[in-house]
Amino acid sequence: MQNIASMTAADVISDTVLDEVFSEEDEIQKAKLLLTLEDRAVELGVKPKFRAMVAAYKRMEKQMRAASRNSVATSLDNWTNFDGPYDRMYCGAWIAREDGVWVQNTGTIDVQACYHPILPIERLKNLETGEEQIKLAYKRNGQWDEIIVPKTMVTSANKIVALSGRGVAVTSENAKLLVRYLADVENMNEKYISVQYSSSKLGWVKKDFLPYDTGIIFDGDSRFKQVFESIQSKGSDEAWYRHVSELRRSGRIEVKMMLAASFASVLISPLGSLPFIVDLWGETEGGKTVTLMLAASVWADPDESNYIGDFKTTDVALEARADLLNSLPMILDDTSKVSARIRDNFEGIVYDLCSGKGKSRSNKELGMNRENKWRNAILTNGERPLSSYVTQGGAINRILEVECGENIYCDPQATVETLKKNYGYAGKDFIDVIKDMDPVELREMQRRIQSEIHDDEKMQKQSISLSIILTADRIATDYLFKDGQYLSLEEAKAVLVDRDELSDNERCYQYVLSEVDINRAKFDPMSGTAEKWGVIENGYAIIYNNVMDSICKKGGFSKKSFLSWAVREKLLQTQAGNMTKLKKVSGITVRCVWLKMNRDTAPEDGFVSIDDLPEYMQEKLPFD
Repeated sequence: MQNIASMTAADVISDTVLDEVFSEEDEIQKAKLLLTLEDRAVELGVKPKFRAMVAAYKRMEKQMRAASRNSVATSLDNWTNFDGPYDRMYCGAWIAREDGVWVQNTGTIDVQACYHPILPIERLKNLETGEEQIKLAYKRNGQWDEIIVPKTMVTSANKIVALSGRGVAVTSENAKLLVRYLADVENMNEKYISVQYSSSKLGWVKKDFLPYDTGIIFDGDSRFKQVFESIQSKGSDEAWYRHVSELRRSGRIEVKMMLAASFASVLISPLGSLPFIVDLWGETEGGKTVTLMLAASVWADPDESNYIGDFKTTDVALEARADLLNSLPMILDDTSKVSARIRDNFEGIVYDLCSGKGKSRSNKELGMNRENKWRNAILTNGERPLSSYVTQGGAINRILEVECGENIYCDPQATVETLKKNYGYAGKDFIDVIKDMDPVELREMQRRIQSEIHDDEKMQKQSISLSIILTADRIATDYLFKDGQYLSLEEAKAVLVDRDELSDNERCYQYVLSEVDINRAKFDPMSGTAEKWGVIENGYAIIYNNVMDSICKKGGFSKKSFLSWAVREKLLQTQAGNMTKLKKVSGITVRCVWLKMNRDTAPEDGFVSIDDLPEYMQEKLPFD
């Protein structure tokens, strides 16, 4: 076949080209050729003519197939004879009628394999794993239904009985016969059962975007069926755009930031970046949940328990949900609902979600399961900042926090009702825009924005995440809303954290000082407190070494790393190369950590002015 890209309009709809395509025996290759030709037909403006020709060829192919079967058939009993939308299939020694499937031997009926019509109609090959699934059609109570199950389920008598839970009449008694029947029908009709590429992930799969592109179909976990089905369009796109444009004109950064973050999720993979978290926090009744619903309505039904999830789950379930959504934003409501298992390892959850990769796990055959992977944005909300659940700077560096002010919405109920009735249009529109953009141009736009917000005092990872959000905001503003309501760079930069604030060692220093402040009585030799932590002298907190161990462990910090940093910052007195120093307390010499409590440089004599000491250390005199 000649190069499709060079074909003319006459070539695309010519008999020569279509005869060659429909003579292709490989169904997958045939489908690829038809899709490529249709794209060329669109470019040349002959898409309707091309589709009409393809439809005619398919009708002719179907008629030829039926004629071929009829010429070979010696008896109706060698073919499936079910009422319904599915073509008859050759079934050999099986009798397949409306009253069920039977195995026949020398013309006599022996045993019933199934009590109702059932047949395989499509094979699905997963792009991630290479594993196959099979689509079965079955008829119960006069109604046809379709299910997709792993191929291994219908090739094992022990496993196929699980289909009884889906309404298939299979028991341990007829399981072996049903396995044989399905295998026979599939193999005898191999040329007529199409093979369809499938994916258990949404979002970007190769160059397609699920669920909008139909060249690849979804075969994901049934546990997330509700999530998948929520990703659809409903209502009026005009009503959604009109209402959201009004919200954008209010100038509230909460609305613009979470909306842009939702769009930005699908840019993470094309831009080669890693996932990040955008957290909206603030007092109750501010409008946090409504804002999450707004972000969800870009892609799906924003109603509760449809697309939006929560933290009342396990880390494994969160990982599976992220893998399913893949490029679409994972939206989780209310961090206060965190389960005990997640709360105990919240830092680990943040690292895992933002790494874009799940844990490696083996299966019962001692092989390795497919690794979960994703490239999306995680949108959360809560009354407390998400960073209050973590201590390590690496975890905080992956979170962009937006404080929610009061009364974001004049009429939150009206917004909720509008979003519940109209949703799912903007996401598809945004994907159409991204597909038409040059990938190089997209990356260049993101780099320009990143250079605009670059600040040596801010963390690089956060700057990259914010630049992707601002890129999405710019594209959505220019191509979808066309209202000029861009996110302000200065407002957006306010969510970035300073390097000093993010440093684990800086945070440890402030944490140790706060522990000293809270427990000041334990540093006073004259107090009646039995437990002593050390003493405070000349602007230094002299902390027993074992107490310092406990403080760092409680705060989740590395004592060794902190002391090394404190030496470099000249906040620690050392002795003979040791990071601790001897101190005589109550007549006993003990090894202590001598930590400076004021970062200003001390005078040469080692003493500091009383005015430089913390307020609680300044003695209150009874006179002026």
